[in-house]
Amino acid sequence: MLMNTAQIEFDPELVRRFDRSGPRYTSYPTADRFAATFDERSYRTWAARRNFGGVQRPLALYVHLPFCRDICFYCACNKIVTRNAGKAARYLDYLYREIEMQAELLGDDPRVTQMHWGGGTPTYYDTGQLKELFQRLAGKFEFSSDGEYSIEIDPRTVDAPVMRSLREMGFNRVSFRVQDFDPRVQVVIHRLQSEAQTRAAIEGARSAGFDSVNVDLIYGLPKQTLTSLENTLLRIIEIRPSRIALYNYAHLPLLVKSQRRIPEGDMPTPDVKLKLLELSIQLLSSAGYVYIGMDHFALPDDALAVAQRQGRLHRNFQGYSTSLEADLVGLGVSAIGAIGPTYSQNHRELDKYYECIDSGALPIMRGFELGADDLLRRAVIQSLMCHFAVSKDAIEASYLVEFDRYFAAELGELREFEAQGMLELEKGWISITPRGRFMIRSICMVFDRFLRSEGAGKRYSRVI
Repeated sequence: MLMNTAQIEFDPELVRRFDRSGPRYTSYPTADRFAATFDERSYRTWAARRNFGGVQRPLALYVHLPFCRDICFYCACNKIVTRNAGKAARYLDYLYREIEMQAELLGDDPRVTQMHWGGGTPTYYDTGQLKELFQRLAGKFEFSSDGEYSIEIDPRTVDAPVMRSLREMGFNRVSFRVQDFDPRVQVVIHRLQSEAQTRAAIEGARSAGFDSVNVDLIYGLPKQTLTSLENTLLRIIEIRPSRIALYNYAHLPLLVKSQRRIPEGDMPTPDVKLKLLELSIQLLSSAGYVYIGMDHFALPDDALAVAQRQGRLHRNFQGYSTSLEADLVGLGVSAIGAIGPTYSQNHRELDKYYECIDSGALPIMRGFELGADDLLRRAVIQSLMCHFAVSKDAIEASYLVEFDRYFAAELGELREFEAQGMLELEKGWISITPRGRFMIRSICMVFDRFLRSEGAGKRYSRVI
């Protein structure tokens, strides 16, 4: 029973009622549950087991390049702001050594079907440095000819020749960070980026032959108004990217130091923020974009939309993906990986990352080994996030449980959502209605065993 995911109903009163703090579920359990008891030894043990039992899973690679030349005040990513090219070059030397260690560990089956480079600003580096990094990876791993290889781009750092070089290296998907075109917003978030720069970068990507061009936008930024966001959205719609990620700006100045430089008085009120979201959904839907889930929209012929219609959509640390579930290898400072029923994260501090590699150790800081209950709940949350539905029969067959008995408490909590017309509790299915789809995070939280303690959700940003 696959839902018609092109439909979404936005009810402001419903959003106000069910808006709460909660995870984005790029994993379950979420990264804040990782513990230092899962260390390098644990990681190596599971890496050695990855093909036991005849199950051969391909690899996905995530490469974290943390450097930026300037700070964007809104950004909560793990980044290092510097104009010191030598400092960034030194990082590559250590990254190469980590690649060597990981390749040696995973050498029995080095097939890669997906790769993503994020940051920071990957294009902080010049094309020569990026090409060498790509070649180092290609020399240690076997890249599938039909794989997905993507890179995040700051349009201010590239031109048409750079985009051609990236395509020639092997990248076939690109994501451009835009956020907002309004100059007043750009000044207060310290990110001056003209529309002309963005258009030139996107045109360069299309001319170079990239399969997919994605654009990242943010609603709820300081100084943002209905008029300014509408102007940005209409210009983006005119450009017609394959996918649009519309992120909720989480203003958490107590946790993100750079956000303290944003005046509180410049922030939109909760009511205005809700109207910004409603406007965005209306404009994107009217323009023919399909709501994939969470904060992602795509054109109907985009691979994400096709995969969702066919029941092949997945969600991982990079967001929504069309690739079959793969073992993820995280490379670089703070990078997250997922091997078998485990998660791992590299050290977040550069000095500690370097120290581990100098000692000949993989820089694993913490991780998590999923038990039977975690795997079961992950499957339920994954199905809800990707397909807006859960087949109870499929879960029972895969995990040998009686769904209604195992999740009796959770099904009771879902009655509140059912009463509001947000989902349907059928004999063999849980189905999210168009009315409930934008609140999918809140619905998934019901199945999160870690959120059952009082106040556990306070560590997260709000859903809307």
